Amino acid sequence: MALTVPERDSRVAADGPTAESVEDAFERVSAAVPEGWRVELIEGEIHVMPPANGEHEEIVSEAAEQVTLNRKDKGLRTYTNLGLLIPGASPTGRVIPDLVIAPKGSFADGLEYHHPDPVLLVGEVTSYSTARNDHGPKLRSYARAGIPCYLLIDRKTRIVTVYATPEGEHYTEKNAVPFSGTITLPEPLGFDLDTSEF
Repeated sequence: MALTVPERDSRVAADGPTAESVEDAFERVSAAVPEGWRVELIEGEIHVMPPANGEHEEIVSEAAEQVTLNRKDKGLRTYTNLGLLIPGASPTGRVIPDLVIAPKGSFADGLEYHHPDPVLLVGEVTSYSTARNDHGPKLRSYARAGIPCYLLIDRKTRIVTVYATPEGEHYTEKNAVPFSGTITLPEPLGFDLDTSEF
């Protein structure tokens, strides 16, 4: 579900009625949703998602476990349900990716949303309610943020895609395999992700 709230019009007089800013609306919606639901602000739109189902969580857990097993020596950590600040149509896009890989200790603060600079890979597993965002607005937003690698696991098409080398709002490299194949994650991860468990 997406809600679009107009940006505050700076031309409105200070003592007159003003449009609620998208950031204000985001805060209100975030405070109102039931526990376990996620609220994201992507390219000026507020998106509310219910908790993920078991299949979704199994795939996220499998990907996270493979990273942990293959790159523990590199001091990397996998994060789930971590908020990131992502540039977009609004000044502060806010997303909660399914999977984030970054150096250990990168987010050791009390913030709810973090700058994406330390992120090496961000991953999304599509759901009925998120597939459009995962393939479009989030793909562009992650590239704009300079995140080196975007792992997209599409449950409907049963295809895993790795996007790498961001440039502007696009990734210049793309590699895809069907579920059951292996796909190489770029350095510093540098290992083959086995999708047969997806």
